[in-house]
Amino acid sequence: MAFRFKIIFALFIVLGFALSAKLAAQEQSKYNFSPAPDLWYNDVDGIRLGIRVLGEMDDSFKDGPHRLDAGLWLGTWFPKMPVSYYLSFTEPIPAITNYGNEGSLEAVSLYRAGYTQQMLRFKKRWQPGFDELRYLEFRVSLSQEKLTDIEYRPFPQMWQSNWKTLLNADVTKAGFNGLGRYFIESEVLYNLNTTSNSFIVLKANVTQKIDLGKHFALRLHGFAGHATDNTAPEYLFNLSYGQAQDWLNKGLSRAKGTIPTSFIESGLFQLQGGAGLRGYVEQEAKFLKAGNRSAYTSMWVINSELEFPNPINSAINSISVIGQLIEFRSYVLFDFGNGFSESPLTPIDPYGDIFALANAGIGTQFSINIPDYLGKDRGLFIRYDVPFWISKPTPGSNNFSYRQIIGIGAIFSF
Repeated sequence: MAFRFKIIFALFIVLGFALSAKLAAQEQSKYNFSPAPDLWYNDVDGIRLGIRVLGEMDDSFKDGPHRLDAGLWLGTWFPKMPVSYYLSFTEPIPAITNYGNEGSLEAVSLYRAGYTQQMLRFKKRWQPGFDELRYLEFRVSLSQEKLTDIEYRPFPQMWQSNWKTLLNADVTKAGFNGLGRYFIESEVLYNLNTTSNSFIVLKANVTQKIDLGKHFALRLHGFAGHATDNTAPEYLFNLSYGQAQDWLNKGLSRAKGTIPTSFIESGLFQLQGGAGLRGYVEQEAKFLKAGNRSAYTSMWVINSELEFPNPINSAINSISVIGQLIEFRSYVLFDFGNGFSESPLTPIDPYGDIFALANAGIGTQFSINIPDYLGKDRGLFIRYDVPFWISKPTPGSNNFSYRQIIGIGAIFSF
């Protein structure tokens, strides 16, 4: 099955480029390539030098036919595989596509940061008119992927190196209700490869913003997930972070060393995703650093923030244009939830007899956000959270203590 899938994938890529070349020639070569240098760092590749290339038809803005996103890099410390690449080719389906309502096929191939993936994905979006904040989106994909080099991972015990053939489907809905703006996402993942133990993972996210007037707002986020017992550890759930697999989707966390490993192991940094129990980042990081697996087959959590006005954000909002792109939020935070360690991969669960873990504190978030043409957040989100109270500290520690977290990515992105 793996061999047949690779052949089908390669044919799709070749046919896609051939079609692009043919159509570009017919349309008087109005296909544009936009190259740009790229520089990155991690503790395995060292300084990674490369080039990124975007390709699209003239007069389109990431929504036209034959879209290309590619990159090629060289690790200057010359690890075992110093060359890495990323390739994505997207082709809209004209019969089910119009403005804001695109249906498309995408092919992705990559080898980077010790991981390889080949994927085919179908995506369909429904949007009323020009209102990009209200939409329904459906995606289904088939992929083959494998961890090829454990050296890139900050917590290697959270990974498995078997080939996986994954069927994934997710539905996202965003819009407004009587309370305010909301976001709902549900996802199912099925590993078809029985030689590496078949498994199923279910996830759901719900986010709601409630405007309270006079610059006050309440933001609520609910997360729930369940995975079968044979699930690979990188797809199991953690208390404070997203699934280990999610780390590959962000440049800062894709490989160890981009964020100093000591910062991750000490619990100073939290990467957005999954449960996000902010008060337990330090405890979970130390648990992982000791070589344990923080891996739960079931997880539920509710995050909340009560936003209140501050003079810095008021001054920013008074600036024309800039006030719409930059924000400095301040809030009181409260999270509660728990994971259930039914998996044999977690022989030690320090919270197994606790129904709910909770934390409370204060925080701020600075963001520079320029939404893309579909209205989705795209920018920099940096949080400084102080969860000074937690319900279940480690033995010998106090419930009340000064705990600080630098968060990368927003718990609430709108």
